[in-house]
Amino acid sequence: MTKLKLSIFGLSLLATSLILSSCNNEDESETVTPTPVTPTTSVSILNTVQAKYKSMVTISTSGSSITLKSNGTPDHVSPYWDATNALYEAQMSGSTVNPGMIGTQNYVMTISTNPTEAITKEATTLGPIGMALNGVPIYNDREGGNVPVDAGVLGSFDRAGAHPGPGNTYHYHCTGDFTGNDDSNLIGFLRDGFPIYARKDNDGSYPTNLDANGGHVGTTADFSTAIYHYHASNTAYLGSRFYILKAGSYHGAKGTFTQ
Repeated sequence: MTKLKLSIFGLSLLATSLILSSCNNEDESETVTPTPVTPTTSVSILNTVQAKYKSMVTISTSGSSITLKSNGTPDHVSPYWDATNALYEAQMSGSTVNPGMIGTQNYVMTISTNPTEAITKEATTLGPIGMALNGVPIYNDREGGNVPVDAGVLGSFDRAGAHPGPGNTYHYHCTGDFTGNDDSNLIGFLRDGFPIYARKDNDGSYPTNLDANGGHVGTTADFSTAIYHYHASNTAYLGSRFYILKAGSYHGAKGTFTQ
């Protein structure tokens, strides 16, 4: 009888120990804080913006923001200029022109002086997602109806990887002969304040560690402190001469872009 009582007592202790152990594990799991997304180190883009944007872009600052104003017309040749314009050239052989022309706009983009990573990444949408150094808007890889650029649209691009949209809104979808292509040129800044470069890194290599949004952290010719930056795709789009500038989401929180 005594042995039976001891056995029951021992089992009771064992059960109590297991319950306490289980509760301790639950308590520990409840107090563990999920690891947050580590924001990209904040780096000021002001000096680069002021040094690299061309004279047709007006730059102003207010607090922690930079505002860029442009009329959206390019500083290079295109078949979308009026034929009397000195910058007019015929369309490339095998390509066509759409009914639009290069029109004067009133673009205003406001971005953060110190862009940082957003915990939730927002998808880019139709319309301007950034501004090239000459003030021309940068668009993503989508067209009207939010469908991917197809062969027909691709055939309307000029040598700059651009064409006009409704309202004669000339814009870039791809790399081209005047902004950056098979090189490491700075092309402009997106609406989240992060810079976008052509297909190569500063050392002349093609980056192999880009994230899902086409960017990575590193130094560039313009930033000696590592900064998140985008690169144009290194895959020829639909087997063409063009490479998409930007697909996917913004890395940071986007600023405003009006026209």
